[in-house]
Amino acid sequence: MKLLPAILFAFGGVTLGGTAGIPGYITAAISDSARPSDQVEQDAWRHPAALIEFAGIKPGDKVADFMSGNGYFTRIFSRVVGPQGHVYAYLPTQQLANCAPDETAGTLVLKTDRRYSNVQVLIAPSDLFATPAKLDVVWTALDYHDLHDKFMNPTNVAKLNAAIFETLKPGGVFLIIDHVASPGSGLRDTETLHRIDPESIESEVSRAGFVFEAQSDVLRNPQDPHSLHVFDSAIRHKTDQVVLRFRKPTVQKRVDAWGTHR
Repeated sequence: MKLLPAILFAFGGVTLGGTAGIPGYITAAISDSARPSDQVEQDAWRHPAALIEFAGIKPGDKVADFMSGNGYFTRIFSRVVGPQGHVYAYLPTQQLANCAPDETAGTLVLKTDRRYSNVQVLIAPSDLFATPAKLDVVWTALDYHDLHDKFMNPTNVAKLNAAIFETLKPGGVFLIIDHVASPGSGLRDTETLHRIDPESIESEVSRAGFVFEAQSDVLRNPQDPHSLHVFDSAIRHKTDQVVLRFRKPTVQKRVDAWGTHR
């Protein structure tokens, strides 16, 4: 699998983009007047409507926002899934211990915000991921690369991906958004530039049993040289970002002791 400039990844899935046909329940969620103004300002570069439509999140779903940070997507998910759905905002203990408090405060206040009563904040080590109910979607945005970094201990990524696989319902979606590193760089730039080679994501997630299904190019930027730190003012909020949708198969093959599918 190779990352092709500006448009698509040769994963074997399909490439999707654009914002046509966004359901009303998504646009209504984004228009929610309870959202903090500083988060609304981020919509211009985060493109939440297209991303949520791509993930397939809908009313009644159970969704986990893994490493939810300030709860930007958590709040939108809450309105999308509605009173019959549920959102789990998952904050790893490593993130709380090693990041500035203002990076997670927006999620923590949701514990007592009655306007988002269908949100439950969960705090536990990253690779002990679990939720009280089976999920339709697990979502992580701009944080997958961090799992390999020192401040996350680092996480046992294989264990985490297996836990996410187990927590999802058959047919459930694992949606990953992250900053793109140079092709062939693997995990080299996760600590220094906060970027990751999409091939590394695909390889790690597929080992857990997920099937790559599609990618969206809504956050692609062909002008990003992939050599700048993501917080560099020259590229901040304009990085080339990969959006990958993986799915848990509805029918799982049994694997014997020799790793042979039967």
